[in-house]
Amino acid sequence: MLHGLLWLPLLLIFVLLTALGWLERRRQNLFRNWASGSEICKLDSSGAAFLKDGELKWSAFEAGIFEEKGSFTIKKLELVELMALTSGEAPLTNESQGKCRLRLVGDGKEMDVPFSDAERAREWMDQLMEKARCDL
Repeated sequence: MLHGLLWLPLLLIFVLLTALGWLERRRQNLFRNWASGSEICKLDSSGAAFLKDGELKWSAFEAGIFEEKGSFTIKKLELVELMALTSGEAPLTNESQGKCRLRLVGDGKEMDVPFSDAERAREWMDQLMEKARCDL
């Protein structure tokens, strides 16, 4: 009986990991459908975003769906800045890593798109500016 009780925590961990894997797969499938036909897209721990037909949209995964948090028209993009996620208005240096946000400025509006990786955010900066120049 004692040996059976020793295996019980391992069984619970296995069931928990299986459930978490199923939830992540479901999230990725929902993202694939949500971002279908997009030019560029991303899915990370801070949310999801895609660019389609000159419109950048981003959302967070909440309650089994992608809840839209904002959108921005790329044609009106004037400036893209890489900012720290939580430390106010401090721009990030080229060496900085980790969580950050892209500040999109244009048409009198400022909007922030969160990223969980600064390197990926830098790639998006370049791609968004290229798209904005092509649309002009």
